[in-house]
Amino acid sequence: MSLKLSIIIPAFKERHKIERDIEAAHQFLEGHGIEGEIIVVDDGSPDDTAQIARGLQAKYSDLRVVSYENNRGKGHAVAQGVAQAGGEFIMFADAGLCVPYDIATIGLTMLELNMCDLAHGSRRMRGSIRRAQPAYRRIGSQLFSFFIHAIMGIPRYVADTQCGFKLYRSAAAKDLYESLKTDGFMFDTEIILRALRARYRLLEFPVLWSNDADTRYDPVRGTLRNLRELMRIRRELLWERVRNERQGDAAAILREDATIT
Repeated sequence: MSLKLSIIIPAFKERHKIERDIEAAHQFLEGHGIEGEIIVVDDGSPDDTAQIARGLQAKYSDLRVVSYENNRGKGHAVAQGVAQAGGEFIMFADAGLCVPYDIATIGLTMLELNMCDLAHGSRRMRGSIRRAQPAYRRIGSQLFSFFIHAIMGIPRYVADTQCGFKLYRSAAAKDLYESLKTDGFMFDTEIILRALRARYRLLEFPVLWSNDADTRYDPVRGTLRNLRELMRIRRELLWERVRNERQGDAAAILREDATIT
């Protein structure tokens, strides 16, 4: 039987959480009768996250573990998982179980009904937040949202770009992540912009989300890093469009010359 769903869990220094994450993902697949796989991608953790995950492969036959030596960033980890995923649909979920796996049935149904090509979990819908972030994180999130829509040009109907709970049609995911240039946290934004440019259909669905107090995010350095990444994404996508337009013009000229001769 072919795989229906590949679940990717990007992990960095998650030795205390990874077993719980794997168990929850396995129970979700088994409980809903879904033929699938779990792919843990260890993003160069200095601790024993990868070893702990590999130690669970005897217990969970649907588990695969990918790891590499140097920390590259969450975007790189998800892209590595997507490249190796064999499911008809591909999902990634952040470590820490901020969103219960059962919520994924909403996004999966949307994909199965051909409502969209990308189904993104969103924390912006009424009733989605069960345990909120600290005030400074909420303020930062509002400023980030303004920047994303006003400067990066993401339409307002994409309300939550950063929720770590997303599902894709396999073909769309592999196409988009193969072109991904952003290794860090802002990879979601690049993927969304590429998806909109390629005219993939994107819809959001509500999640039940609880803040994970054990965060790797530094509010000052993290914000500056994210802004730099966003401006780089904007610049690179602009240059890609210019190059593609020039190549298109050149191809049109060649076709016209061939017609004349």
